[in-house]
Amino acid sequence: MPLHPTLERVTERVIARSEPTRRRYLDRMAAAKSQGPARAHLSCSGQAHAFAAAGDDQTRLAEANAGNLGIVTAYNDMLSAHQPFERYPTLIRDAIRAAGGTAQVAGGVPAMCDGVTQGEAGMELSLFSRDVIALAAGVALSHNTFDAAVYLGVCDKIVPGLIIAAQSFGHMPAVFLPAGPMTSGLPNDEKAKVRQRFAAGEATRAELLKAEMAAYHGPGTCTFYGTANTNQMLMEFMGLHLPGSSFVNPNTDLRDALTVEGAKRALSLSALGNHYTPVCNILDEKAFVNGIVGLNATGGSTNLLIHLIAMARAGGIVLDWEDFADLSEITPLLARVYPNGLADVNQFHAAGGLGFMIGQLLSSGLLHEDTQTVAGEGLENYTHEPKLTDGVLDWAPGTKDSLNEGILRPATDPFRETGGLSRLAGSLGTGVMKVSAVAPEHRIVEAPARVFHDQEAVKAAFKAGEFTGNVIIVVRFQGPKANGMPELHSLTPLLGILQGRGQKVALVTDGRMSGASGKVPSAIHVCPEALDGGPIGQVQDGDIIRIDAEAGVLEVLTEGVLQRPHATADLSANQWGVGRDMFTAFRNTVGSANTGATVFGDF
Repeated sequence: MPLHPTLERVTERVIARSEPTRRRYLDRMAAAKSQGPARAHLSCSGQAHAFAAAGDDQTRLAEANAGNLGIVTAYNDMLSAHQPFERYPTLIRDAIRAAGGTAQVAGGVPAMCDGVTQGEAGMELSLFSRDVIALAAGVALSHNTFDAAVYLGVCDKIVPGLIIAAQSFGHMPAVFLPAGPMTSGLPNDEKAKVRQRFAAGEATRAELLKAEMAAYHGPGTCTFYGTANTNQMLMEFMGLHLPGSSFVNPNTDLRDALTVEGAKRALSLSALGNHYTPVCNILDEKAFVNGIVGLNATGGSTNLLIHLIAMARAGGIVLDWEDFADLSEITPLLARVYPNGLADVNQFHAAGGLGFMIGQLLSSGLLHEDTQTVAGEGLENYTHEPKLTDGVLDWAPGTKDSLNEGILRPATDPFRETGGLSRLAGSLGTGVMKVSAVAPEHRIVEAPARVFHDQEAVKAAFKAGEFTGNVIIVVRFQGPKANGMPELHSLTPLLGILQGRGQKVALVTDGRMSGASGKVPSAIHVCPEALDGGPIGQVQDGDIIRIDAEAGVLEVLTEGVLQRPHATADLSANQWGVGRDMFTAFRNTVGSANTGATVFGDF
């Protein structure tokens, strides 16, 4: 199937825009490759330090003629999604020894749970944790004693942070090993109903806790289609997972077999073998365009509109929200997974999952097939699904037909003709909206503004019964420079209540909403942010704002707004407590959301 002309045009635009930075990056990777792992060149003392605790692997490591695999892990047992990683190092070391090599845990990286920190002070460290993870992974690999690496991570900021680090060490092969989603519990829509009843004062805290614990009940990723599971989708579309591995449940024989095979595959792709495939060759412009198509086709998390830009810049590739918007216009929405539908990711996987979707998009000319992946040449590999037969792992062609068209549709009969994301621009700046879960009748809102400087003030106004008519709630001073850009997901239930009463309601913010944001139109990531002189800092209560997700409009209609002085806010409370005092340098140096909200600048 010939490529869609818009896909070609956007890809060519990204390549042209990125040419200087991409060329410098690839030159650096070529120089790093030529130097190779340094362990053979270490001093005798250095080698002794590196191999001292390796036990029976010491001889192999000292001889330096067997591959050594570095394991970078985000394991902790507070995150359900990352708890299964506790067993992975042992699985990996045993498998690599059997294959004649060695494997060492190079280091750990932090991993926080946005579900725990929602609405709490700790959420102000969430976005910055991505860059901390990248830095920690860089430290782990800085010993330069590894031929390849595997990265163990799943959730919101963890995978993007690990990708940034993998790009910095892009001369080495990298395979990402997922943990998989927890088994299905209380349906997500039932959980959401209890949340709304609690927000309206109709359910007790005991009822709410019971519902939440029935939904989040075991090891693995949360089963809704938020940022964590969007990350997993991207790793397949971009060729860093083994095909079909994203949504296999934890602690199963198939999951373990995929973990073992992924580790062996990583080492086989090193410069010691015949199929040297560094990650810098995988994560090229085509891979990132494929990732954006996957984001749109699945109705994925808006957080990736920031993370993909940061991930790409780490490899010298410059993405713009315009690229996301143009690809959204040609990408059909093929999946309905909560909050965009009633199904969870286990049901999505059972209906045909990513293999079916990739096949559909390839046959429609909406993906680059000629990409390099950890599974070999070509994205066609990712239309296959893993099978474990008598203990032997193999891949077979996936289904050509959706097994549940209420969850997964063919490209010829999609849920929507266009993707799940919309770029908004106008006199209030530039923002984005996840429209895949927003009903058509709610995508255009024109109403007076109510302006707040934090989400707690919004909640207080709601409890006081102040929202009685149509309203656009503006929450500003929530950008990366102001307070680290926390998610405002705790506003979702009360906004849903207002909409359910028949009011026209929308949110405008320079902050973030969770990848689980749902049915209320939310113009988020608005740039420039209020603290950076953005027009959102000039809006006052009663100003008329127009949001049009269909036409991509974000306008303040009241005259004279842009001639007003900018509002100021007392942000002193955001400067300390729960570790925030240690992140002053991050707040002072972070870039804007539309450039990835990163502290690194251009690599």
